[in-house]
Amino acid sequence: MTLTVGVDWGNEAHAICVLDERGEIIDRFETKHTREGLARMLRRLAKRGEPGELPVAVERPSGLLIDTLVEAGHPVVPIHPNVVKASRPRYAAVNRKSDPGDAYLLADLLRTDGHRFHRLRPLSDEIKALRALVRGRDDLVAERVALANQLRALLESYWPGAVAIFADIDSPIALAFVKRYPTPNSAARLGEKRLASFMARHAYCGRRSPKELLDRLRSAPTGLASDTEAEAKRHVALALVAALETVVASIRTLSSEIEHAVAQLPAGKVVMSFPRAGRINAAQIVAELGDDPGRFPTEASLAAQAGVAPVTYASGKRRGVGFRWAANKRLRAAITAWAANSRFSSPWAKDIYARARKRGCDHPHAVRILARAWIRVLWRCWKDGVAYDPRRHGAASRLAQAV
Repeated sequence: MTLTVGVDWGNEAHAICVLDERGEIIDRFETKHTREGLARMLRRLAKRGEPGELPVAVERPSGLLIDTLVEAGHPVVPIHPNVVKASRPRYAAVNRKSDPGDAYLLADLLRTDGHRFHRLRPLSDEIKALRALVRGRDDLVAERVALANQLRALLESYWPGAVAIFADIDSPIALAFVKRYPTPNSAARLGEKRLASFMARHAYCGRRSPKELLDRLRSAPTGLASDTEAEAKRHVALALVAALETVVASIRTLSSEIEHAVAQLPAGKVVMSFPRAGRINAAQIVAELGDDPGRFPTEASLAAQAGVAPVTYASGKRRGVGFRWAANKRLRAAITAWAANSRFSSPWAKDIYARARKRGCDHPHAVRILARAWIRVLWRCWKDGVAYDPRRHGAASRLAQAV
């Protein structure tokens, strides 16, 4: 007897439904999102058959629940939430959502339309490790931006010169300056010689002279905070500096590990071969692509998952095109960042971007158009496991010959 399982994912608990080949419910239960709960779920499913013969339909393709099912040997089939939402009217006149109902719906979709969906393959340990590093770094970068904005706003309220003297408030030299001179009074006797000595101690890049930096400091607006208020804000500024120093150092360490890890992966070498992909950006792309070529059977499926292909709809005489909201947002951010950078070293990419802008597209739209064009090439190289060669890129070669 062929069985199918549907699991409706939840933050604290998951609803599970098991159907037979006729669509009859033979088991339905709920399990908590804990170690014991997930183990109980596996034991209960094992009573219905061997894991390899018990496919499971889910709405999301990643997470601890998914990893648990895959590691246990269950074929896991992700079904997009939009598909589930569109299918609800098949089962009830009222388009209501409930966890047990969605678990049943997922199991039944797998029973009737399972051949339409791709089954997940376990990620390799190398990809899992790279994904953990990349996502951890991305989260820390977001934290760094938030802390830097908070520090900048605080300093502008009582010590604007500390913000103006260096370009980036979260750079090591700027953090060292705020740490050494946390208030206007502490920098009252700062001159060119003292600033030059400070710059030498902290290995300043030397882009600007001590005189230029001092002019920046002195031409900045004067804070309106009293000495008492400035002293109180000094403690907060030093606390933010300490937090930023820790985050910046952690990002630097993770970046080094990511650059080494992505260079060892076959998929990493493929993505790094593209113009301006770099190592960190390439690692962000590879971490979301994975190492299973069957995960994206066509370049159109990859473009849709990356959120760079528009959504088209048609009904009668009406037809429209809209932004694709349902997508892997991490993958979209990584691919569009790479596409935007590629136009500075690839004449083909620059031409596509320029023609999109001439048609009236704004910058984000033009970058998505360019990313969609790049995905056709990226998908083929990733699928075949070969590095990008501009001489084999037909459109790029034709453009080069025409110039």
